Amino acid sequence: MKKRIMYSGLALFFVGLAILIGCKKDSNTSASGTTKVEFRMTDAPGNFDKINLSVKEITLISAGKSYKFANKTSIFNILDFRIGSSNPDILVASGEMPSGEISEIRLVLNDSGNTIVVGGVSQELTTPSGQSSGWKVKLTSNPSLVAGVTYSLLLDFDAAKSIVSTGNGKYILKPVVRGITTATSGLISGTVLPLLSHPEVLVIAGTDTVGTIADPLTGKFTVGGLAVGKYSVKFAPVVGYRDSTITNVNVALGQNTSVGAITLKNK
Repeated sequence: MKKRIMYSGLALFFVGLAILIGCKKDSNTSASGTTKVEFRMTDAPGNFDKINLSVKEITLISAGKSYKFANKTSIFNILDFRIGSSNPDILVASGEMPSGEISEIRLVLNDSGNTIVVGGVSQELTTPSGQSSGWKVKLTSNPSLVAGVTYSLLLDFDAAKSIVSTGNGKYILKPVVRGITTATSGLISGTVLPLLSHPEVLVIAGTDTVGTIADPLTGKFTVGGLAVGKYSVKFAPVVGYRDSTITNVNVALGQNTSVGAITLKNK
């Protein structure tokens, strides 16, 4: 009888603990319903010595709301970054936003600091007035960001089209930028039963381990931000149930790999 009371007490304790952790996850936007994005810039070459850009921020629009990501770099020469070279791109901003479809991306430049060098001569690059909201990036399609997956948004700056000659050796800047979205991670999901097992879910690759706890009401779990490769998924339940491990779980870019429903056995 005392053993039954003890196990019942343990079960209630872990239910309360799992619910508390679940509440903490819900209050942390990075745990559910958000996507991490990185913004990188590359160049489609033009016949210039240098094009120095001073980026203020990148703005994403999703579901009618704007999300701003401040620039993390100093002024840089965009001509130094070309696909296929040893420096294919430069990271300009990163952060998290609610998952969903992106309807628009805008590149916002600072009012000063943008310069061009032609024939060894440097001059300021001004932009036409009324561009405080930034320059719209041309998207090949509206990307849909999946929760838990990390994405790289590559902004391809077309130097030849972005620099406009006004005569007398003068130029203005009217950015022409193409946006390319690629997933850089994937996720693993599933359901583990019975609910009273309250397992910790460990996703393992070599010496690296990422952990989470199954939802106490549904048994569902998701682990995101995983690099491409093969993983082992270990279920470590509370007292009374056996550990279980699934091996060779393949993670692909931008994909949710489901391991289905896993039922743990009693000891």
